[in-house]
Amino acid sequence: MMREKEHRSGKRHASAQVKLFTVLCLTIIPPLFLYMAAAEYTGSFYFKRPAFFANFKFNFMLAGLILTLTLMVFGIRKKMIDTMSTIIAIVLIFYMIPEAVATGRYLGNCSGLWFATGVMYVVIMMRGLKRYIFLALDALWICFFYWDAYNYGIYYEIPRKVNDIYALVTVLIVSSIVAIVAAYEIRLQRIAFGEIEKQAKEIELLNRTQNNFFSSMSHEIRTPINTILGLNEITLRENVSDEINENSASIQSAGKMLLHLINDILDMSKFESGQMSLTPVNYHTGDMLSDVVGMLWLNAKKKNLEFHVNVAPDLPSELIGDEVRIKQILINVLNNAIKYTNEGSVTLTIQCERKKPGYADVIYSVTDTGMGIKKESIPYLFTAFKRVDEEKNRYIEGTGLGLSIVKEFVDLMGGKITVNSVYTKGSTFVIEIPQKIANDTAIGEIGIEEHKNLGHRTEYHRSFEAPDARILVVDDTEANLMVVEKLLRDTRVNIDTASSGEEALKKTLEEEYHVIFMDHLMPGMNGIECMHNIRKQTGGLSKEARIVALTANVGSESAALYAKEGFDGYVVKPVSGQALEMELKKQLPSELVTLTGSAEEVMEESLLWNSEDVRKASVVITSESVADLPKTVAEKLNIVLLPHKVRMENGLFMDGIEIEQQGLLAYMRKNVGKVLTQAPTVEEHEAFFAKQLVSANNVVHISISSKVAESGCPAAVEASGSFDNVFVVDTGHLSSGQGLIAMEAARMAQEGLSAEDIVERLEGVKKRAHSSFIVDNLDYLARGGQVGPRIAGIVKAFMIRPVLMLRKGVISVGRAYIGSRESAWKSYIDSCLSDYNRMDKRTLFVTYVGLTQNDLRSIRKLIDAKGSFENIYFQKASPAIAVNCGPGTFGLLYLTEE
Repeated sequence: MMREKEHRSGKRHASAQVKLFTVLCLTIIPPLFLYMAAAEYTGSFYFKRPAFFANFKFNFMLAGLILTLTLMVFGIRKKMIDTMSTIIAIVLIFYMIPEAVATGRYLGNCSGLWFATGVMYVVIMMRGLKRYIFLALDALWICFFYWDAYNYGIYYEIPRKVNDIYALVTVLIVSSIVAIVAAYEIRLQRIAFGEIEKQAKEIELLNRTQNNFFSSMSHEIRTPINTILGLNEITLRENVSDEINENSASIQSAGKMLLHLINDILDMSKFESGQMSLTPVNYHTGDMLSDVVGMLWLNAKKKNLEFHVNVAPDLPSELIGDEVRIKQILINVLNNAIKYTNEGSVTLTIQCERKKPGYADVIYSVTDTGMGIKKESIPYLFTAFKRVDEEKNRYIEGTGLGLSIVKEFVDLMGGKITVNSVYTKGSTFVIEIPQKIANDTAIGEIGIEEHKNLGHRTEYHRSFEAPDARILVVDDTEANLMVVEKLLRDTRVNIDTASSGEEALKKTLEEEYHVIFMDHLMPGMNGIECMHNIRKQTGGLSKEARIVALTANVGSESAALYAKEGFDGYVVKPVSGQALEMELKKQLPSELVTLTGSAEEVMEESLLWNSEDVRKASVVITSESVADLPKTVAEKLNIVLLPHKVRMENGLFMDGIEIEQQGLLAYMRKNVGKVLTQAPTVEEHEAFFAKQLVSANNVVHISISSKVAESGCPAAVEASGSFDNVFVVDTGHLSSGQGLIAMEAARMAQEGLSAEDIVERLEGVKKRAHSSFIVDNLDYLARGGQVGPRIAGIVKAFMIRPVLMLRKGVISVGRAYIGSRESAWKSYIDSCLSDYNRMDKRTLFVTYVGLTQNDLRSIRKLIDAKGSFENIYFQKASPAIAVNCGPGTFGLLYLTEE
């Protein structure tokens, strides 16, 4: 049907184009020819030129008229409008109109108005780049034409009256052409808008029909499932064999997942039609999480997966949000994680951040050890009906709707979802949803022992008794009435049933009920009509009864409808015993209700999962071993370091772990072979980032300058493409200059700044960082192949001690000192500390290679003579840095003040 509409729309568009082409050609070309004929006639009359019918120019113009009209007819018949309109544009713009204007010089300057018709023709008939090319060429041609006329043109004087008459005729003709074409264009636009409006109404009708179908389907499927799950819950309560009990638990889980799938299909249709909305309610976070975990734990157990739930103890106990949709989000993501994980674990972590009073950003992280996601597939994760890596996942069940719906709901709630994944290693989905706090009391330490026999026998405990309470259940399906009766049997409530609205009215006329459960969609009188009739029933005994909608309709619009109509609550089918008991307990007068069991027992029933006190950090700062940070500083500021490697003839060694500076220098003194540094690979970066994301929601990685040899920055940037929550900062520095920037980033993270804010602020910090080293010679740089042996020899022979500096991320020689080591060191320190007043006095790094304690004491004296600092760190350079500098090297690294 839609294809047929598109076909008809395409035909209408083509027809409109043909009509417009025809109107343009017929309104421009013949009047243009007549104008030229009149101009030629005037010229022959006043200036004694040959008769214009014998004039060669006139005959040539007549040929142009015939040619353009022939092209018009040919284009229409052969359906080559675009091609023919282009050819006619060339004839018009570059011959006929200029010729008409040139001929019209006999009649005065108004002939130039014809150029406007050419511009109009181009604007209307051409699209895209071709239109702009022709307009540019037309403008250049007009300028050239008038320049030529100005310098070489010949004007003829004709009587003023004749000139005025022709000027008037020119204006009238061109104005008429413009008016006719504009009017016709407006008419076509109105027709097009009418068609669009008609199509919009058809689409709206189609969407309404589709939504009605999905709603009806949902209702019809939920009704029998209500019977299946309700009776199955009764079986789970009975003293039956373990095998029957386990089978019933499987039926219960499968039925709930079927309902979840139905909800996904229904929601997708609402999103496509733009009718989805949210219904914020006050909900208990513990109960919500218990429902989600209880539904999915059995699925994980069947695959022998570990299922962990970690809840931050400061999570508010009550929030305001669309509980149903938040459950749907978590169920979809967790179900996906379980489906695509064959061994290992699935972990749900819940935290909250408070960015403004009265609100909490709740962060749900779902981590699995499954197959992971390819980098190229991540952009398509949230596309409806599309499954990534289809060939590999063809045996895994799924519709391809789940994550698409998750993204839609998260966006609708003003939140965000990010994905971090390493292919074949696993994935982490991080969902952040802002919610209003209803009760700021912390949920606390949830340390209930993990339920060991989930999926086997779960003992039922009624939550209350109300033997003096009387309720009425109204439903047109006998099976549904039976399910409600049996589920509420142990509460000892007196239950009457009615199979229609009319029967319900008869009973409410004669009996007083405390609570009425009312089905919505019933033949004859529906539940809403019945509820209103009960409220205004003359002589009715249940006009003050609490009426609860018992419905198979789901969604925020249904909840809003029931609240608007005056229902006191609603329960969604398929109903569970727990949901019925909770709603009934809430609606019954408190004096009729006797609670059974302790609060602790109730809590143990609702929380059948283990929650550890594992709080993920909002941001973790990482860097590399070449940042030359003291171990104590890195630990204090929670900076995690990724080691570089040093390659020697006898193997590859991890920087600072498997080899230290002293051992490296000793090896290099005894061996003349090359010793090279090696940055971590992309795969090593990916594994490193994935490990950090287990304990943090975001990673800000402070990398060495991308412009130095063997930089780890390019690999880090490429690896970050697998993660939405990893941010790589190219510091443009190395050694402790890079470390200073990492320290600033860590302080920002401790202040609670977001990853994005940290990255933005570090741009200013990078400009304040100063990194330089004074080296004894260039021998080690020559061994590494970074400078030539000849240059290294000259530097050594003349006792030149160069200063290596970082400028725009590139190592270069900034200054050079000649003379003894001591004098060169003093000059270097004086130069670095010459602007002492502008320096950040908190931290100064003295990073060195192969210096003795006496050397370090001498350096400290020279520094103290210039000024004091809160912290001066004498830090051995990492082996990866020492490889290129050699012994006798040190540098002063610091920040300037903001």
